[in-house]
Amino acid sequence: MVHAANSVTGQAVRYSVTLSNALKNIPPLQTVFPNHYLAQQLKQVAQVISARAALGVNRQIFFCSYGGFDTHSNQLPQQVQLLTTISQSLSAFYQATQELGVANNVTAFTLSEFGRTLEPGSNGGTDHAWGSHQFILGGAVKGNAIYGTFPTLALGGPDDADQNGRWIPTTALDQYAATLATWFGVSAANLPSIFPNLANFPTANLGFMG
Repeated sequence: MVHAANSVTGQAVRYSVTLSNALKNIPPLQTVFPNHYLAQQLKQVAQVISARAALGVNRQIFFCSYGGFDTHSNQLPQQVQLLTTISQSLSAFYQATQELGVANNVTAFTLSEFGRTLEPGSNGGTDHAWGSHQFILGGAVKGNAIYGTFPTLALGGPDDADQNGRWIPTTALDQYAATLATWFGVSAANLPSIFPNLANFPTANLGFMG
């Protein structure tokens, strides 16, 4: 196990050197990114995309993280700040992909562990919930649309799993991911192996990718 761990660490160091050398030879981005934690992550992603030829890769997957959404109190001002940061960061990232001429080949999407209840708590926050919304952005996205069914915003209503506004999802994570995977090049024949629960839902493609 120690030998395997050392091997992985050594490989990571070698990759880091390769990446560092590739980034030295790319022109600086003209797109201005905000000085946010998320925006700076996305700026690094854009720079690595710019160096893709030097790295010799045709497909790239990047993960960025941004926390603070577990808002059990003081939710409204927190969400204003959090969603503003997401909006500004993704806007800059999309502008950078346009600058690099790869907007149609790059898709950014969000993925969250849980939603929030409609009913607020006593401290101006909300509890963990079920169904929520995700954002998809890119030149290949059929945008300016909502995919899925928007819930009826009523406590104890037809889309509430209990009495607190925990929305029953209308779209499965498997469908969301399978749609993105299909755009990424995964064949229909391989989708069931990657998403074994996909057969439980009416469609494998939600249609938001061009």
